[in-house]
Amino acid sequence: MSKKICLIIGDPIDHSLSPVMHNAGYRALGIDSEYIFLKKRVGANETKKAINEMREKNYRGLTCTMPHKIEVMKYLDEIDNSAKKIGAVNTVINNNGRLKGYNTDWIGVAKSLEKITVLKNKKVALIGAGGASRAAIFGLSQEGAIITIFNRTLEKAEKLAKEFNCQAESIEDIEKIKDYDIIINATSIGMEPNSNLTPVSQKYLLKNQIVFDFIYNPLETRLLREAREVGAKTISGLEMLLYQGAKQFEYYTGRIAPLEAMRNGLMSNLDKLCKI
Repeated sequence: MSKKICLIIGDPIDHSLSPVMHNAGYRALGIDSEYIFLKKRVGANETKKAINEMREKNYRGLTCTMPHKIEVMKYLDEIDNSAKKIGAVNTVINNNGRLKGYNTDWIGVAKSLEKITVLKNKKVALIGAGGASRAAIFGLSQEGAIITIFNRTLEKAEKLAKEFNCQAESIEDIEKIKDYDIIINATSIGMEPNSNLTPVSQKYLLKNQIVFDFIYNPLETRLLREAREVGAKTISGLEMLLYQGAKQFEYYTGRIAPLEAMRNGLMSNLDKLCKI
């Protein structure tokens, strides 16, 4: 019996931990003889080609990372309403040749936070106004959070805020972040090889806050380390990766994702990630 292939595409792609996470889940459920998760480097101009290949080779699932999350939407038969609102697709399912796109990033954000707090009426400071922020705003809004976008380019933040009915501030006013319950970094500030950087000075972090960084390389960014030092609760980007991946797993296989097995798969491969 040939295996059902699930594939993550992106550029770059070597750093992706999605294959180890999903394959660990397949092994845990004893379905690794039915499913396999692979990765492939696909350049920015090759999105359509990748979708055509998915149809021709009958891949079961396609995970899209940068730079394909928006471009891929042009080539699908159907797009889930949540993905339409976010304006990006990171998950494609092939049902007998019909391709439907979803976005699970917002679920990754919401689930990571809901483990430790109730989001309704919580004041959230979201740093960044890119694609990751769109998914975060959608997920947080679903749970009734009150969101302010802090961004270097205020105009971009204001445009996004207007679209999602939230607030915008310039990163120049980052000291206002002291008034928020939850701080989320949705930028690349603090990612390897620039792990000495942080988007928020430690003097603006308080012990009663929750600080969430979407970055998972390094696992503990400077932002999270300094938040922990003042007594704040912290969440790494690995949790977002896990929960968005768990939802993908359920879409691809129709089975409940084995979270601990998938988390263990991620943790056991972090050392390899750091060497890339």
